[in-house]
Amino acid sequence: MSITEKSEREDLGAAGAQLSTAPADTLAETPALGVLGWLRWMWRQLTSMRVALILLFLLSLAAIPGSLVPQHSDQLKVDAFRAKHPTVSPFYDKIGLFHVYSSPWFAAIYILLFISLAGCIVPRTWQFVGQLRSRPPHAPRNLTRLPAYSTWRTDASPEDVTEAARKALRGRRFRASVTGTSVAGEKGYLREFGNLLFHVSLFGLLIAFALTSLEKAEGGKLVVEGDGFVNNLTQYDDFSGGTLYGADDLQPFGFDLDSFDQKYATSGPEKGTALEFKANIHYYSGTDGKPVKGEISVNHPLSIGGEKVYLISHGYAPVVTVRDAKGNVLKSIVPFLPQDTALTSVGVIKVPDALGKDGKPDQLGFRGIFTPTFALDSVRGPHSSFPTLQYPALILNAFHGDLGLDSGAQQNVYQLDTAHMKQFTDSSGQLVSKAMKPGDTMTLPNGAGSLTFDGVKTWASFTVSHQSGNEAALVSGVGAILGLAGSLFIQRRRIWVRAVRAEDGVTVVEMGGLGRSESARIADEIGDVALQLLPDAPVRPEGEPPAEAGTPADAEATADAETTAVNDDEGARA
Repeated sequence: MSITEKSEREDLGAAGAQLSTAPADTLAETPALGVLGWLRWMWRQLTSMRVALILLFLLSLAAIPGSLVPQHSDQLKVDAFRAKHPTVSPFYDKIGLFHVYSSPWFAAIYILLFISLAGCIVPRTWQFVGQLRSRPPHAPRNLTRLPAYSTWRTDASPEDVTEAARKALRGRRFRASVTGTSVAGEKGYLREFGNLLFHVSLFGLLIAFALTSLEKAEGGKLVVEGDGFVNNLTQYDDFSGGTLYGADDLQPFGFDLDSFDQKYATSGPEKGTALEFKANIHYYSGTDGKPVKGEISVNHPLSIGGEKVYLISHGYAPVVTVRDAKGNVLKSIVPFLPQDTALTSVGVIKVPDALGKDGKPDQLGFRGIFTPTFALDSVRGPHSSFPTLQYPALILNAFHGDLGLDSGAQQNVYQLDTAHMKQFTDSSGQLVSKAMKPGDTMTLPNGAGSLTFDGVKTWASFTVSHQSGNEAALVSGVGAILGLAGSLFIQRRRIWVRAVRAEDGVTVVEMGGLGRSESARIADEIGDVALQLLPDAPVRPEGEPPAEAGTPADAEATADAETTAVNDDEGARA
């Protein structure tokens, strides 16, 4: 606001005040001496809109490292980052970049933004409620100082003009108040309501994000066709809980994977492109819930027991039968992990209870590749040319010795530790390796046992996610958009109409308007109200003697009056 405009608003007194609930900008003001003065000044700065915007910007900047640097919620990625960057990792640990959202500096910005918004919202809301309960301020002494102004003379009485003005303003949804022979009208309260709604919604978004972070929990589970899952910590392949949500808060539910549907393009340039992935399940909620048929597809999770179950990936699990040297039989379904879009997969098969010919433990291990549609070339070697089971093949290498499972160290189920194992060799010293199709058997040398490739099953990987605050975030986001639209497109404005009897007995009608910001809209609205008043307060032609009370003006005078009013209106708009 310019110095001149500020001076004009001060001259208008109460009429130019309280068009906004925004607090005054006191950033340049010096606080009074003393501790209380400094505290009062700092509180005003913290609750100002300028500081709130700065804090919001700082919060956005502080969240960037959380997207670029691995977080403790995925410890494997954090460990991999530390191994790859041993120099900067200790520094990242000190400043909390591996747990950004729970770091003290991030929490400090978050809490300050909370306090700033709360300190801004509460007084503005109280002030806005006071404005709603009060009447529009009386007309200022000099309406000519207003940005939009119009006047004319009429033979109608001041009381008739006042009543007609009140009806016209009420018809235009103005809050009208009559004081003597002047009418005050005010409109556009939704602008301040929208402003407050935006700030309250932003406050709600912060609360929703905080709840989402504190109560977020997520776990992954790979389920083979025909098997099931129960929402228990021991059933998860990996699980990360939140501050307010842990293993004890898991809801009782479960599901069984009945089958998995997958479709791919079979011809053209898009050959091999996925068209459909869908997991067909039966699920139940609660300890005694009845199984219900359902399906989960990509981007279409299923809500079970208040949790969201997402379909993440899928692949194949070879079904094998392993016999050790003593003839002990082990049937196993082993998921292999895809490495490309054609689902060329790698995996391992571990037999920790296998015995040698002498009856002593001699653990067996197999490592290899599974291909849904087998292909072979000199560049890629064995691989899959299409993701469906058109020509399945299992290519394995065989090992024996100590799998390392009894050492107590954690071991990846999809990797084979061969540090204490030897690969089988045949009578000619060649490493034992075989490519098998369903029904084939790999016979180990020296009677050490065998492995039979019985068939293939499909597996699907699911993520079970618990998130609180999503609905609150959605409502707050919609409220913020609506509030911002209202504060941008609705104008707070006031119009005054004053009718005063002049010394010659003619009524002088004055109209003035004031908007929260400079805009042609207030001038347009004054012109519309003036035109609406003309039938009740026609313009009196210049030079004509005052009409007798109760005598209507003739038709020619009325026509001239309307022309003059229109000209005055156009001047007001200009």
